[in-house]
Amino acid sequence: MKTFKQLIEAASKDIKEVFPWDVEVRREENKDLLILDIREECEFSAYHIKHSMLVPRGILETACEEEYEDAVPELIEARDREIVVICRSGNRSVLAAQTMQWLGYNNVSSMKTGLRGWNDYELPLYNLRHEVVDPDDVEEMLAAGFCSTMMHPDRRTIVDE
Repeated sequence: MKTFKQLIEAASKDIKEVFPWDVEVRREENKDLLILDIREECEFSAYHIKHSMLVPRGILETACEEEYEDAVPELIEARDREIVVICRSGNRSVLAAQTMQWLGYNNVSSMKTGLRGWNDYELPLYNLRHEVVDPDDVEEMLAAGFCSTMMHPDRRTIVDE
């Protein structure tokens, strides 16, 4: 049996990782760069990198294959594009990058430190209204945990607000 941490450590040996400042440079140098956000929709709607694509980790494999209803044509056609996979802390993205390599993606990396590091580096994050989210607000959301503003205290059920 392996722990989550052990899975991340093992996968990290097989993938390329880049830091947030490297991603920002790559965006400037490569206009075709695909930033793939694999967090859940509630996380993405609160804050995300401008022009990133949301494909939650739970459907990643089927989003990469055209025979499934979750298929994402732009992602299917991106096997030779440069892709940076992102998540909140840089853990889920490691596993997702490894999976994408197994699925035949040739130039995929994971953003080390995730959106925590992006925010710490004071790079802009946006809400669904395309407004910049205050970095202190993002920090509060990060500290509160996964979709905390939308979830019931028992953290199992989403609450209608």
